[in-house]
This record gives sequence, C-alpha cells and structure tokens, in this order.
Amino acid sequence: MSAVNRTNHPEAEEFMRASMTDSAHDIEHVYRVLNYACDIAKHENGVDTKLLTIACLLHDIGRSAQFADPNIDHALFGAEKAYAWLLENGYSEDFSAAVQHCIKSHRFRSSSPPNTLEAKILYDADKLEVCGAVGIARTLLYCAHVSVPLYSFGKNGEISDGSNDKEASFFQEYKFKLEKMYDKLYTTRGAELAAKRKSAAKLFYDSLLLETLECYGAI
Repeated sequence: MSAVNRTNHPEAEEFMRASMTDSAHDIEHVYRVLNYACDIAKHENGVDTKLLTIACLLHDIGRSAQFADPNIDHALFGAEKAYAWLLENGYSEDFSAAVQHCIKSHRFRSSSPPNTLEAKILYDADKLEVCGAVGIARTLLYCAHVSVPLYSFGKNGEISDGSNDKEASFFQEYKFKLEKMYDKLYTTRGAELAAKRKSAAKLFYDSLLLETLECYGAI
C-alpha cells in the first residue's frame, strides 16, 4: 500500500484528496473511517466492499462547500457531487445512486437515516471518529476552525455545562452529540468499538468542566 493510493480506486482517492481542506476532516480522517468500515464489514454478511470503499472515500467531499456557506449541508452537497462524478467516470446509475445514499445519510444531524447495510456501516465508521480521544481532538480542531469557544455562559453569568445551550461551544457539542453517540450506532461491531472509547471522552469533558468551574470560583 503506497502513501498516496491506499485502495484499488486511485481515481476516487485523487478526487477525494482534492476536496479535503480542513484539519478535522482531513485525508487521514477519511482513511480512518475506511479502516473502521472495513473492520465492521468483516462482522457483517453480504457487504458490497467496492460500494462501501467508494462511499467512505467520498463521504466528506462536500465539507469545503459547507465551510464556504454554512447554510449548505455537506452530506447532501457531497452526495450530489459524488453521484455526478461517479456517472462521469463510468460507474452505473444504480451504483452511483447507492453511493449517493450512503453519503447523504452519514451525517448525525440528518433527517435521512441510512437504510442500506453499506450506509449503516459508513455511518457507524464515521461516528467512531467522534468517539473517545480522537473524537475530542477532532471536535476541538473543528471548533477552532469555525471560531467556536470552549464554553458559554448562562443567563445568570454562570459557566454552562452545555446541556441546554443553543449557543455553540465545545461543551454544547459534547452534550448534544459526543455524549449521545454510543447508543445510536447501527452495527454490533460499531457499538463495541465505540464503547471502548467512551470513558476517555467523558474523562476529558469532566476534567475540562471542573478546571473551568474552578477558574471562575464556581466550586
């Protein structure tokens, strides 16, 4: 396996590499998702590995568009972008549509849940990237990229733990998404891998909240 092409689909890898621009959703994030997906796939029957691989490679190609315009849903945009690219490069309509569904349904904040095995595997593999220590690190990278603070203040001026916040912060993202990820996976293997990472993420959040409260004299 070369450092450049790590699958048997170099054209898809090249297309992906040209689309990745931020540190939280970089090229290595894509390959980690692919590695997780391959692990999960070994525990399932009837997985279309080519479809899964292509979907993993292209799942975040809409990220740069969302950064340029926050009103854009990167999953929807990326799904359409991938669909068009696949058709242009000789893939069948059925295959292209199946990849399109995988990408469209991989987002946590989505009204389009995955309904195929490959889409469920991609969803779980991508969510493993927001579990544990890696999930904390990537969330902090993303917060820095979009200028989101670590915490916010409540109506009475107290440090909020993020539980009921409407204002974006790292604490809010942890309580809304990271903390709830572990029981929202579709595959047994995905849930098993996620469970191993839960304590690391909770320890970081608890420690950061404690240190912040101590700094402001709240405890």
